[in-house]
Amino acid sequence: MIKKRARVAGLAAAATVVALSLAACSGGAAADTTDGSSVDAATATSVKDFGTIDDLAAAAKKEGSLNIIATPGDWANYQQIFDGFTKKYGITINPSQDSASSQEEIDAAKKLKGQDTAPDTFDIGSSVALANTQYFAAYKPTGWEDIPANQKESSGLWKVGYYGVMAVGYDANKIKSPPKSFADLLKPEFKGAVALNGNPTQAAAAAGAVAYADLQAGGTLDDLTPGIDWFSKLKAAGNWNAADGKPNTIASGETPVLLDWSFNQKGYTTSDTIKGGGVGWKYVVLPGTSYVGYYNQAISKDAPHPAAARLWEEYLYSDDAQNAWLKGGAYPARVDAMEKAGTLDEKEFPGKLDKTAVMTDKQATDAGILLNAKWANAVG
Repeated sequence: MIKKRARVAGLAAAATVVALSLAACSGGAAADTTDGSSVDAATATSVKDFGTIDDLAAAAKKEGSLNIIATPGDWANYQQIFDGFTKKYGITINPSQDSASSQEEIDAAKKLKGQDTAPDTFDIGSSVALANTQYFAAYKPTGWEDIPANQKESSGLWKVGYYGVMAVGYDANKIKSPPKSFADLLKPEFKGAVALNGNPTQAAAAAGAVAYADLQAGGTLDDLTPGIDWFSKLKAAGNWNAADGKPNTIASGETPVLLDWSFNQKGYTTSDTIKGGGVGWKYVVLPGTSYVGYYNQAISKDAPHPAAARLWEEYLYSDDAQNAWLKGGAYPARVDAMEKAGTLDEKEFPGKLDKTAVMTDKQATDAGILLNAKWANAVG
């Protein structure tokens, strides 16, 4: 499943995380802990407010369920996380709108406010998160200190859960020599092969690929012109593939090379549909500066299940869930601390990135304007 929120205009899924200092929002019903004390779960800012993790779990079990939105099980290995959470705590997960965009997550919270079906939590791109902090409740899960300072809001309104890295995927049954640089993609053996996941003027994954090409060409995120120019060269070489890369086009052989997020690429390698098409999908993150897209976790301030929402965040930042994201092709927020502590799943870890880059809001806005103005004429 390729979520539509990977297509938020203005590179929403790849904008920078900028620290903000906002007061926590409160409200909601009280929950009883196992020791008999009363805790307003909606105002709790850490597990200490409940007493212990067992007390929080008891409060969450009384609520009985958790509403999530725009979080399909086949995205970044979320199904393993769902299964682990349910097995450990016995709480029912109620998913909705698997293909919703980040903004549609916020819209649903506003529309369903006060209803039992409203979302409890968000898994959301950075630009939309930064613009909608008034809908979040501050909470710092266990492992908070392991999250880099530039990947979290100081009071806990949002925090990066995982991030994707732009990667080059290819059918190893057709492409015998994997690309080692963007220059390789201009060679004759990639004739008509190189596609994107969507149109860069609409899809953040595709726009991220242009940013990746820009960085690989020696450009900066202040101006994606070198990236657009590189795709013009790709087209002139006859290697551009205008198809919208998806599992079905990979399986059919229509798009034998695809630039996309690492967690999507990892999913393609295990897809029964793709394997059934006789495709041996592999992917590579090229040396040099890697282009990164953050996905943030946040709790709705109007969550109908505030204790379950907080327990969910506790689980997401546990070693089990962080390693599950890693297995899904994403880099978890706690990756450096877990590697140091020896709790990282080394067999799934692709290694440290040489250097990473993400966009500021201004860079994202300017990039969107530039792509809208130049992409169609340059590439089509």
